[in-house]
Amino acid sequence: MAKVLVLGAGPAGISAALYARRGGAGVLVIHRGTGTGALGKAEMVQNYYGLEQAVPGAELERRGIAGAVALGISVVEDEILALEYSDDFQGFRAVSSQKVYEADSIVIAAGAARKAPKIPGLRELEGHGVSYCAVCDGFFYRGKTAGVLGSREYAVHEAEALLPHAAEVLLFTQGEDAPPNLPEKVVVYKSPVTALEGTDRLTGVLLESGEHIAIDGLFVAVGTASGNELARKLGVMLDGQNIKAGEHMETNVPGVFAAGDCTGGLLQISKAVYQGAEAGLSAVKFLRERGQAAKK
Repeated sequence: MAKVLVLGAGPAGISAALYARRGGAGVLVIHRGTGTGALGKAEMVQNYYGLEQAVPGAELERRGIAGAVALGISVVEDEILALEYSDDFQGFRAVSSQKVYEADSIVIAAGAARKAPKIPGLRELEGHGVSYCAVCDGFFYRGKTAGVLGSREYAVHEAEALLPHAAEVLLFTQGEDAPPNLPEKVVVYKSPVTALEGTDRLTGVLLESGEHIAIDGLFVAVGTASGNELARKLGVMLDGQNIKAGEHMETNVPGVFAAGDCTGGLLQISKAVYQGAEAGLSAVKFLRERGQAAKK
């Protein structure tokens, strides 16, 4: 079990991993793959210390990960679907579709929140039938009809979290094919949702096909879970769409830290590296204060 689990392998995540490792902690970095984050998609990077010539973002990302591996940090590619706290060992679990990772502390550096789909009524009904966390809010839809918006593993996870509570679970794939591992009980609608219906509260969705589907709740799970969505599952406080972190990148949940674009503000490498360093050092301090040995 890693002492420090870092979510994200961009500048913030790798910086956190380096400082935590140099502080003596066993560190595991999990990321969705190179080229998936803001740095990996950047055509060129030049406005950063030490770069005489512009460097492709993907190459800078590769160098960062290689440096972490050279220091003995474990780096794996996987898609984390949920974070949860375990009373069994007083630590955290990061759940993917294939595996469960355990850690004593977590640094969330998984990037900025994705923009919600531009569907009329979606923003207006947030908190009034529209949610972004089935684990958090699924219980409120017991005996009701709940929908999930999405078509990938993250959407499957949200649907599975709703099944024990909702009388019926619907999946709206926005024109995509349904994922092969979707539970049979989930009803699939492939025609895209074009509008949400309801005034004070969500009452249904309108499909491109012209069909009206009555639902009590809709959980947005488009693409993969971003940093703020994972944080929300642990009860971490948000400031708008950003994770709320203190001076040393601590959140309101002991043992959970955040760094980089997911905290908002200046979306630059320099800021991400600084916050990552603070988060990594804070995670090591947290372990020491708990009286735990830093190393594995």
